[in-house]
Amino acid sequence: MARFEDVLLTVDYDRTLTAPDATIPTCNLEAIRYFMENGGIFTVNTGRTVASAGGLIGRVPINAPLLLYNGSAAYDPDAKEFLFAHEIALDWADVKNRILAKFPGLFFEYQGAKAHYLFREHPVWPKFCEANGIPWAYAAEGDDLGPFLKFCVYGRLSDTTVDHLFNGTAEEIAFMEEVERWLVQEFGEQCVVTRGADLYIDVQPKGVSKGKSARELKKMLGRKILVCIGDAENDVSMLDDADFAFCPCDADIKDRYTNVCSCADGAVADLIYNVIPKL
Repeated sequence: MARFEDVLLTVDYDRTLTAPDATIPTCNLEAIRYFMENGGIFTVNTGRTVASAGGLIGRVPINAPLLLYNGSAAYDPDAKEFLFAHEIALDWADVKNRILAKFPGLFFEYQGAKAHYLFREHPVWPKFCEANGIPWAYAAEGDDLGPFLKFCVYGRLSDTTVDHLFNGTAEEIAFMEEVERWLVQEFGEQCVVTRGADLYIDVQPKGVSKGKSARELKKMLGRKILVCIGDAENDVSMLDDADFAFCPCDADIKDRYTNVCSCADGAVADLIYNVIPKL
């Protein structure tokens, strides 16, 4: 019997598999290969899209479909096709216009399969996308942007790093909490609203989550044990639905789940080498 043959491991990408500077610790990649060589099934379970996952496809070893858009879709990067994809049952242009009428200072980003789209110029956004390997374009109403799987709103975008989105001021955090409450009030019947970080909010179809997609994949693959690790609010459903749930010790939600070492020190490697064998 291979050491991990009963286990499906799904991990968040940003600040779980990666360090805060967006690099992936080498020990994580080595541990994932070891895990798969010994019978484990591994994939990334992330809020990233097909477009923004380009930096991990081919870079991170996986042997199962990627779980993307906070659970809205499963994607086979070899076949370059969705295994499933759940769309938001609303008109995206109407959603955008209502949000920007209420909060003119926000930026609405449509996260499509081929690219991410913004609807007015932003001095940092193209540089942010390019630094993070995300195809981008400015768009207008009437453009065909592909399936409406997920969008996000930014409170501030002033740096090319993902990490700066987790470091809002008290005033900025209070503003984004107001935005979050309004989004739930306006779109909560059709959508799930998740605070991805201090300065941005993810919105996806109602009835999907990282947790549901992970359990669906576990059933599809016939695995007995689902192990998950994540660091932020959008990982809570995945962690709550896991058989065993973990966080890096520097995670935003570290007080709610069992901790492994920090993401910069190789949280995924610590989990694979030192924790899973004891489960």
